[in-house]
Amino acid sequence: MRPIYLVFFSLFFAFTSCNDSGKRDKSLLPDSVGNINALQIVIPNDLWNGIVGEAIRNNFAAPVDGLPQDEPLFSMNQMPPEAFTGFARSNRLFLYVVLSEEDKVTVAKDEYAKPQTGAIIKATSEEKLVELIDKNAAKIIESFHASEIKERQRRTSISLMKSDSLRKVMGVSMQIPSAYRIAKATDSFFWMRKDLKDGTTNILVYEVPLTMIKSDSTAVGDIIKIRDSIGSKLLPVEDEGQFITEDAYAPYIFKSEIDGRFAYKTKGTWEVKDAWMGGPFINYAIRDEKNNRYLIIEGFTYAPSAAKRDLQFELESILNTAKLE
Repeated sequence: MRPIYLVFFSLFFAFTSCNDSGKRDKSLLPDSVGNINALQIVIPNDLWNGIVGEAIRNNFAAPVDGLPQDEPLFSMNQMPPEAFTGFARSNRLFLYVVLSEEDKVTVAKDEYAKPQTGAIIKATSEEKLVELIDKNAAKIIESFHASEIKERQRRTSISLMKSDSLRKVMGVSMQIPSAYRIAKATDSFFWMRKDLKDGTTNILVYEVPLTMIKSDSTAVGDIIKIRDSIGSKLLPVEDEGQFITEDAYAPYIFKSEIDGRFAYKTKGTWEVKDAWMGGPFINYAIRDEKNNRYLIIEGFTYAPSAAKRDLQFELESILNTAKLE
């Protein structure tokens, strides 16, 4: 028989791990860990090496939109379910896929650590698992993406750039890391940049009249014209080059929202005309009817020898903190 103190300890843990409603008290969970966009895949090895693993890779390692080279949505690490114990459960993102007696998809928050987002997919056959993965991947990826944006913003908030000029001049504030500096500022244009080991990440803020973006059907063309006009005039490049949207690849455009306002979100690549320079950009055109303008906020990267997914992700997280006056 177990010593009586072990029994008392078990009962104490059971009671103290629940709140008054009988639910598990998640305030006792450990802090989650992991690099940004690191996804733990929990799946038996035989499923991972077959059609189920292929479906996971096709969806969760698909190329990120708007990057000059293919980089996956998530950096994945696979482990079998029997190894998913203890510290292994602390990863901020996980996808748990197993054969079961039921067909079910669940998105779980703070299941083993906090903050944490996990997706659990169970099915009665491999073919059904593939079907559920393909059907639910977009929703799960959206949940993972939102979770990682919040985590990236939390890390940024630890040390912020101290400047009120952007709010006073352009009527917008953002949580920008202290590593950034103002490279250029006028009464209608701000350019902030952060130096990397080999390159820079950059944030642009400017405005145009509402009439400059005419409709959904012309939005992508209108936005390209705007950013090419502003970039070619206001961003200095060597040898009289021009900072423009690369015309070899059509940008991706989505309807989005910033600070409760409608925005066009555009992702693509930029180049310096007639020069070997380029990289990815993400652009939000925020509809600000009160001030009869589109406020344009953009992040772009120049890092020729580096992976760019996480650099652009950081920029996206910064732009999403924008608050308009």
